Amino acid sequence: MEYIDRLPAMDLMRSEKMMLVQLIIPVESAHRAVSYLGELGLLQFRDLNDDKSPFQRTFVNQVKRCAEMSRKLRFIKEQIHKAGLTPSPSPAPQPDIDLEELEIQLEEHEHGLIEMNANSEKLQQTYNELLEFKMVLQKAGDFLLSTGSHVATQETELAENIHVNDDYAETSSLLEQVGSNFQEMLPGPSNQTGVRFISGIICKSKVLRFERMLFRTTRGNMLFNQAPTDDQILDPATNELVEKIVFVVFFSGEQARVKILKICEAFGANCYPVAEDTIRRRQITREVLSHLSDLETTLEAGLRHRDKALISIGFHLAKWMNMVRREKAVYDTLNMLNFDVTKKCLVGEGWCPIFAKTKIQEALQRATTDSNSQVGVIFHVMHSVESPPTYFKTNHLTNAYQEIVDAYGVAKYQEANPAVYTIITFPFLFAVMFGDWGHGICLLLGALFLIAREKKLGSQKLGSFMEMLFGGRYVLLLMSLFSIYCGLIYNEFFSVPFHIFGNSAYRCRDTTCSDSRSVGLVKYQDTYPFGVDPSWRGSRSELPFLNSLKMKMSILFGIAQMNLGIILSYFNARYFGNSLDIKYQFVPQMIFLNSLFGYLSLLIIIKWCSGSQADLYHVMIYMFLSPFEDLGENKLFWGQNVLQVILLLLAVIAVPWMLFPKPFILKRLHTERFQGRSYTALGTSDIYDDEEPDSAREPHLEEFNFSEVFVHQMIHSIEFVLGAVSNTASYLRLWALSLAHSELSTVFYEKVLLLAWGYDNLVIRLVGLAVFSFATAFILLMMETLSAFLHALRLHWVEFQNKFYSGDGYKFRPFSFAALNEDED
Repeated sequence: MEYIDRLPAMDLMRSEKMMLVQLIIPVESAHRAVSYLGELGLLQFRDLNDDKSPFQRTFVNQVKRCAEMSRKLRFIKEQIHKAGLTPSPSPAPQPDIDLEELEIQLEEHEHGLIEMNANSEKLQQTYNELLEFKMVLQKAGDFLLSTGSHVATQETELAENIHVNDDYAETSSLLEQVGSNFQEMLPGPSNQTGVRFISGIICKSKVLRFERMLFRTTRGNMLFNQAPTDDQILDPATNELVEKIVFVVFFSGEQARVKILKICEAFGANCYPVAEDTIRRRQITREVLSHLSDLETTLEAGLRHRDKALISIGFHLAKWMNMVRREKAVYDTLNMLNFDVTKKCLVGEGWCPIFAKTKIQEALQRATTDSNSQVGVIFHVMHSVESPPTYFKTNHLTNAYQEIVDAYGVAKYQEANPAVYTIITFPFLFAVMFGDWGHGICLLLGALFLIAREKKLGSQKLGSFMEMLFGGRYVLLLMSLFSIYCGLIYNEFFSVPFHIFGNSAYRCRDTTCSDSRSVGLVKYQDTYPFGVDPSWRGSRSELPFLNSLKMKMSILFGIAQMNLGIILSYFNARYFGNSLDIKYQFVPQMIFLNSLFGYLSLLIIIKWCSGSQADLYHVMIYMFLSPFEDLGENKLFWGQNVLQVILLLLAVIAVPWMLFPKPFILKRLHTERFQGRSYTALGTSDIYDDEEPDSAREPHLEEFNFSEVFVHQMIHSIEFVLGAVSNTASYLRLWALSLAHSELSTVFYEKVLLLAWGYDNLVIRLVGLAVFSFATAFILLMMETLSAFLHALRLHWVEFQNKFYSGDGYKFRPFSFAALNEDED
């Protein structure tokens, strides 16, 4: 044990040692001190004003000002993107600007942009109206000309078909009135009996409903003509081009005119007056074209002026946004400090790593000097009974694995970190399920591509899937390397075996091993030096052999990883000085697990080494049913019967060993405490496990409840006993997924690629190759990768980490400008 204590500490094994510090900062240097601490990013402030609402805090007005400036900057950024411009920093050095000056400039810029947008919208609306008027004049004029040319024909047809009776005079159709009164057709309220018309323009998507409504409202007494416009019209509201239809409605009567106008208003149709006189229409058209030309010139000049203003602002936009973001973060942090009016200082508390103490003091001293303060910042280390935050220093490689562990739960302060072992065990267990060195090479190429373009991709805004893939690039790298290693052991390259390490140790007894009725393979030389012998592939005994190999291998890996988890619980208990957990949890758990499943692992290894034909299922089952029965041909070594009885007794003893001693010892110690006896307080995890991260870590001795502690220990013991069985069985997923991956690869290779290659046709071969490539890429490389990843994740979170990892801590989140992002504007 002394040797272990003398070993150098591992950075990632336990979180950084933290300390609670108190800062007493003069008002004149408070802003600068917090800014320097934000640049350093090594101090997590505690909120000392948690009982106050955001509107009751000291610097609420400054926060509101920063929020308003952020809103204006977002508005300017939206205008730049809307105009199709790209904001880029100025190549020339930019002069520093004060926050008050920036606030004035942003107010001016926003007011100017709003005014320019309003003028542009008005001009665009006027331009659209004139453009619509021009189109209505052209199309409606064509309608009127065609109607006038057919008047004589219509009058003749109507005269021939008139029926002289009393009813016809009352129900004469609109078409008759068009023929008889076309000369009197003038729009306006003065003509009450003649046929009149209304012309306008409407969106193409509304024209069918519009016509149907007109027909029903006028009971069919109207004539509706329509024609599509030649050009699309820009909608200023959506800034999109819209297709529109010009229409002319012929009707009779003032009541119909009022109804039609109301329907036009309801459907958003714009109505324009059109003169019947051809000369007058041409004159109006010329005037409209002249106005359109002037408006186009004005609009282009306005857009150029606005784009010029936006480009000049865009040079400074990134700097201004970063400045406002930082200022808001500083004032939000200052609101977490206590303001003492009498002493003219701010009092703050926070957590920082011990190694950062000197850096923080230097930053505070620099803030005092730069602000010309007569009084320095007081830096005081406090004693705390609270649980400190957890902080691990990670790099590009270890960060992804730490995130995998933190997704389950953040480690308790100074608790053993599973990420140290996850770096190796996670990609290895993935590769056990995914083992194929052809597929592994494909994953390796993808990982190397992401790593090679790390700087470029890291500075870009990626999609959710690509961002997840880029964040796990080093996980993907190790998974691919281990997949190549396991693929070489399985001797599978897209399910095809190769004689990489020499000739096979077996020969076929018959012509083909798969068709033989007797034993297919006969060993004639030394064992294949590395991995699975390629002769097993395609033989009659391939599947039983690989099943047996992978199933036993999965059990060995599972028992080894669960033992590692229990051993880590010993180091946790030893580090925290908890002797009860060592004696009454670690020891019986190791005995129980290894008495049963450790013994099974030993039998597997002995069977492999000796080449015995013993049935391990029979051995393990009758170890419980008939422990004293002779094993017969299933006996693997001398003294196996006696050893089985001893291991079975140890497993039975280990269960009450886990259950009873610890609760009664805790009760006795609690009783001694109230009798005034001196002893050392136990740091057992059972007393403090239910506390919140921010609560004071004080022993609630008066609240000790023996029944609650006993039930908790009983649940923990039952969970471990049942979990030892279920977790061992859970590791068989390594065998199942490895078998599924291998069989899928074989099916795609034999039933798609080889089948297509059997035809002497280039098209069929290309189709077969395309289907094989698609299946390999999307099923084997994407779906199977995701499946193996999730199963490896489950094995680590449940089967491994539940043996030692509480995961009830909270992350160290220092105040840092580097952690700010655009979403916090």
